[in-house]
Amino acid sequence: MTSPRESWGAGSDGAVQLASVALAGIVASLMVFATLVAPEAATQGAAQGQVTFTKDVAPILQRSCQVCHRPGSIAPMSLTSYEEARPWARSIRQRVSRREMPPWGIDRNVGFNKFRDDPSLTDAEISTIVRWVDGGALRGDPADMPPARAFADPNKWQIENPDLVISMPRDYTIKARGSDETLNFVTDPGLTEDRYIQAIETKPNVESLGAVHHSNTNVIEDEVNEPQGTFLNEYSLGKNADVFPEGSARLLKAGSKILFNVHYFSMGEEVKSRSSVAFKFYPKGYVPKYPLVTMHVGDVTELDIPGKTVSRHDGYLRLSKPVQMAALQPHMHTRGKRMCVEAIYPDPVGDPVRPGPTRTEMLNCIDYNFAWNLSYTYDEASAPLLPAGTVLHVIAWHDNTPANRFVPDPRNWVGFGARSVDVMSFCWVNFIYLDEPEFQRRVDARKGRSTVAAR
Repeated sequence: MTSPRESWGAGSDGAVQLASVALAGIVASLMVFATLVAPEAATQGAAQGQVTFTKDVAPILQRSCQVCHRPGSIAPMSLTSYEEARPWARSIRQRVSRREMPPWGIDRNVGFNKFRDDPSLTDAEISTIVRWVDGGALRGDPADMPPARAFADPNKWQIENPDLVISMPRDYTIKARGSDETLNFVTDPGLTEDRYIQAIETKPNVESLGAVHHSNTNVIEDEVNEPQGTFLNEYSLGKNADVFPEGSARLLKAGSKILFNVHYFSMGEEVKSRSSVAFKFYPKGYVPKYPLVTMHVGDVTELDIPGKTVSRHDGYLRLSKPVQMAALQPHMHTRGKRMCVEAIYPDPVGDPVRPGPTRTEMLNCIDYNFAWNLSYTYDEASAPLLPAGTVLHVIAWHDNTPANRFVPDPRNWVGFGARSVDVMSFCWVNFIYLDEPEFQRRVDARKGRSTVAAR
């Protein structure tokens, strides 16, 4: 990401300028403003017991920060060495203490908290960084520095060594100034055999990351009856890869075409953009048992958010079959603040005259940031198991007040719409349907835990 632009185009639609200003706030949110530690404090050595960069802090940055904070990646500064990190020490302390960095919106005090590829810091790691900065941000013994972490090119993929990459047929030039555009591009990859997808990732080229609101992919199997195809995968700003639970998959049929549905907005300079989608397949001949389902949950289209207010909206979906949840990803726009997903379990079988109380369980709450539309993939051993008849209740809060730095003008009313300046509210959810015997088998395997949706 580059630093925020000083001027933003408005085009014929006056609301576009608001969207551009909002994006300026988003890009600015990725910047960490440095306050230098006094140079004399950062001595080359450290007394025994002192926290140092080489021994204590560098391993934390390697695990949780350098994926973005490295040369050529999306973060505004690199943190791969002491010389790079030290000028930002106090800002690093501030952001990790507030759990603003690394980006991970899951509320650790609510619901399920075991996820794949969780980069968030433990309380002990945050304490280590705080003590390092408060102690003078010492370098330490160079011999303690761990070997540099090896990274793939930032234009490559989170799913390592994908089996297939399909791109838009051509670049699209995003104008420096203009209204939002949503366009379709169809690619024929020449698929000659059916393949089952184990992991999938969609993204634009690095140069246009900040100018692409979303880049969704559909699979077209029947161009006559379903010319738009069926949903395959979604990218929005900051999105990571989708990795499916073992034994579950999406099917990509021979002869299928890929439709890219891309929403662009102007960023004040002309940018060339081309989206691609990468696939990791199961071995040939292997047929997974469970189809992976991805769908909107809790859509609310009657959004009514007055100026200078925080508004709540609720959406629901009843599950017709038992499921094991695989992942969830809130989708909101710049005014999105927080989203919670609650399970409302079916009433227990019992006295119809005096039924027991309805049991509910909060699965997760996520603090939302439009700059980081992360997909949170559950650890398979503890992913929520939900019986047939469960209602998923999605609760969303939108902040349209001056406290939200992403809002261009909090005096204005805002409602539902596809533009970046508008608002949306739903949760992408990945899950697999289970038959009753398999659902019960998985529940029994977790006996001794407190609820059906065992942790």
